[in-house]
Amino acid sequence: MKAAACAKHFAVHSGPEKNRHSIDVIVDEKDLRETYLYAFKKLVDAKVETVMCAYNRVNSEPCCTGKTLLKDILRNEWKFGGHVVTDCWALQDIYESHKTLPNSVTVAAEAIKAGVNMDCSGLLQKDAINALNQKLITQKDIDNALAPTLRTQFKLGFYDKAEDNPYRKYGIDSIANTYHRNLSRKMAEQSMVLLKNGEVGEKKTKLLPLKKEDYKSMVVVGPNAASLDALLGNYHGITDKAVNFVEGIAGAVDPDTRVEYDMGCDFTDTKNFGGVWAASMADLTIAVIGFTPVYEGEEGDAFLADGKGDRKNMDLPASHIAYIKALRKGTKSPLIAVVTGGSAVDISAIEPYVDAIVFAWYPGEQGGTALANLLFGKVSPSGHLPVSFYKSFSDLPDYNSYAMAGRTYRYSDKEVQYPFGFGLSYSTFGYNWVRQPKRVTMSSDEISMQIEIFNTGNYDADEVAQVYVEYPNVDRMPLKELKAFKRVSLVKGKSKTITLQIPLEELQKWDETTKQFKIYEGNYTLKIGSNSRDTMLEGSFEIVK
Repeated sequence: MKAAACAKHFAVHSGPEKNRHSIDVIVDEKDLRETYLYAFKKLVDAKVETVMCAYNRVNSEPCCTGKTLLKDILRNEWKFGGHVVTDCWALQDIYESHKTLPNSVTVAAEAIKAGVNMDCSGLLQKDAINALNQKLITQKDIDNALAPTLRTQFKLGFYDKAEDNPYRKYGIDSIANTYHRNLSRKMAEQSMVLLKNGEVGEKKTKLLPLKKEDYKSMVVVGPNAASLDALLGNYHGITDKAVNFVEGIAGAVDPDTRVEYDMGCDFTDTKNFGGVWAASMADLTIAVIGFTPVYEGEEGDAFLADGKGDRKNMDLPASHIAYIKALRKGTKSPLIAVVTGGSAVDISAIEPYVDAIVFAWYPGEQGGTALANLLFGKVSPSGHLPVSFYKSFSDLPDYNSYAMAGRTYRYSDKEVQYPFGFGLSYSTFGYNWVRQPKRVTMSSDEISMQIEIFNTGNYDADEVAQVYVEYPNVDRMPLKELKAFKRVSLVKGKSKTITLQIPLEELQKWDETTKQFKIYEGNYTLKIGSNSRDTMLEGSFEIVK
């Protein structure tokens, strides 16, 4: 085995960050099974080697000592054969914050009996022997806890001769090489999302992609334009090959193009700005604003976040909004906003003042190169939002509630800024049915369909076809769910026929009466397009016994 992947955090661990060491998440079994455990089940089925138990409680059971998650579901029902590791210092939380057990020795005993195999702290290392001496556990319990971790080490070849392990032959040239940097750039190019591409000039043509000959002077401004944090996010390594947004733009233009840089503003001052005069003299301004990992992220790491890691609203920093307005007031040339961040943001405060908007996330070490490739048309944008950008913070349910009602595109039909799956392209696409599914029996393996996608625009581009399913009218069914998608690379003027498949088991839902998953008979609707509220094709099929 080359690497031992870890699925975390098991389970129902989404916040609030400031309460994560003590919160008791109350969730009913239908939401638990259909939403919060869905990804973990997929990973266990795919033979993930490690599962990390979370800090919180679920329905009053601490995740790292609770019987329901670790024993009943993970081991007995799912037949997980790898090892369980705690989140770091999660065991201390059980007696210090949750207070469900009296001390570290009883926690050590209960964790081992529940199925924890490795502790990301020193508690088990210190107190397993004390639990044994107090007869809270047996030596067999300790042996059983050690075995899965040893099996992982055996699979990784820890105890093999170096010559018997092919992965020991990897050398320094296998780390951070050109291939890896190209992958980083490609991932950034395919994940950045074009949210707006307005018309400019007397001919009212789309601003993007930029024609280099039309913009011989430009200024790149904003507090995140040269930020390493805005590239790397959190939980990252460091490289000497990182390309920030300023460097990416400067490296992409012709030698006779003037590129200037100004930080422009900070994260707090709403009155004092730089770069506005330079922008007024330039053919184009690119403003890189938004968030960095110190304003959102994990508790402790995001030390400037108002909510101990969480954001208390979806607003962009007030200073960034004011700066965009100042830039718009100070220049008549095109203005592009590039927004960094890792979650939904209220774009409406800047949208009227800019001609184009790219949501760049935290794009990694090649983020600057990727952005330049998108803006200058070397590649067409093809990223799509993996979350809904809500219209108002008030549209969100209480953050302390884990009920799915009213959450996500699956259970909310409220108006949004940008729907789940949204993302613009430089090209346009047409869809045709080739083969629709009609009737499916319970014994079928999958629902299969074929569609033809046409590139009807003027640019070579990727389209990401998304298949959404609407269910029979049964209580607590989702409004719709993404059940298949495929990226298709298309030359302008050409088409491709693709096959999309939905495994039948993907349509099963938790029956609250029988306490099992089941597939419901009835009529299902298919909606295919480029986001959750875009329907290019519609069809239906029936599931019968």
